[in-house]
Amino acid sequence: MPTPADTRLLLKQLFQQEFSKIVAVISSRYGLAHVEIAEDLVSDTFLTATEHWSTHGLPPHPTAWLYTVAKQKTLAYFRREKIYTHKVAPALTATAESATTSPEIDFSPQYIRDSQLKMLFAVCTPLIAGEAQIALALRVLCGFGIDEIASAFLTNKETINKRLVRAKAKLRAEGVRMELPSEAEVADRLDRVLHIIYLLFNEGYYSRTQDEVIRRELCWEAMRLAVFLTEHELTNRPETQALLALMCFHASRFDARQTADGGIVLYGQQDENKWDTDLIAQGIHYLERSASGNVVSPYHLEARIAQLHCLPGDGPDKWESILQLHNHLLVLQYSPAAALNRTYALYRARGATEALPEARKLRLETNHFYWVLLAELLQHTDLPDAITCLKRALEHARTTPEQQLIRERIRQLAKRED
Repeated sequence: MPTPADTRLLLKQLFQQEFSKIVAVISSRYGLAHVEIAEDLVSDTFLTATEHWSTHGLPPHPTAWLYTVAKQKTLAYFRREKIYTHKVAPALTATAESATTSPEIDFSPQYIRDSQLKMLFAVCTPLIAGEAQIALALRVLCGFGIDEIASAFLTNKETINKRLVRAKAKLRAEGVRMELPSEAEVADRLDRVLHIIYLLFNEGYYSRTQDEVIRRELCWEAMRLAVFLTEHELTNRPETQALLALMCFHASRFDARQTADGGIVLYGQQDENKWDTDLIAQGIHYLERSASGNVVSPYHLEARIAQLHCLPGDGPDKWESILQLHNHLLVLQYSPAAALNRTYALYRARGATEALPEARKLRLETNHFYWVLLAELLQHTDLPDAITCLKRALEHARTTPEQQLIRERIRQLAKRED
């Protein structure tokens, strides 16, 4: 007999797994304009489950129970409000049948998958700003609560609610439909979809919250969406495989990147025995599959860099290879973060003397990583200046683990200075 704690845990897991699926199915059947109604209906379904299961115990098939109750609530709502007859069916205008027959809600695995894929492309419309896209993706594709999204963005619930309201209003105003783009349009739209997944993973891999180095649930959701894309013929492309490879390589070092109390472990100090060899093997598998096309995307280059980071040892030859890949990446797609990473690779491959002038050229004064890198390059030639750089880094570090790491480094250098 499950305990109340077991029931709560199961409900939390089912919410994360099924919320987005049910929302996608309802929105696919009734139109994206009603996505907020779909969210409310699904939330109400889980509230009903909480009340019913606490009193009567778990049903034999909890997921099927949720689908049945969600279907009942959805049909009752749309019939009661007469929305289907007067608004939904005429708007669909697909066939005469859609306007005359009673609506059915299909929770078959194939329809769920198709609905989620359509929702993914709808959410990633270029009509919605980047941060709002991620917030909307976390909400309707990953089932995250408003509190969790606010935490991920290091902001408050009111701000997230405003972003979501504006994003959904834009979807309605622009008449964005839940449909797959044509095969000719997939390449352009897929690029944006992959970018959102990439940003979602990065938000988890380098968390901006105050108390966590890694938000693993964000990373797993990003990887789930990428796997999902590899299972559809229109979206199973080399760049999709490359992005999934990149995430596998990064995820393989999760356990090595954190101390037992949640602190940061720098790459050079990581215990290689804690690297997940199964995930590394998966990354190699996806990277090999990504080589089937003629295009080299930034994801291909980043995945190869991440693979080299997963190789044992730390010699200059390894870093020279990483440096050359960073050079190629900057030509393909410049970004300040990529330039900073390239400078660090230059340092590891050829030394501080060659890297320091390149680092100074970046002038990323508001980026604490920039000041940390300068401190690293200066520590053997100008210790006071290195400490000053770390103090500048401390001014811009946003999370507690970052600040703790920088303070410890200042303490170490100050001890050497004495």
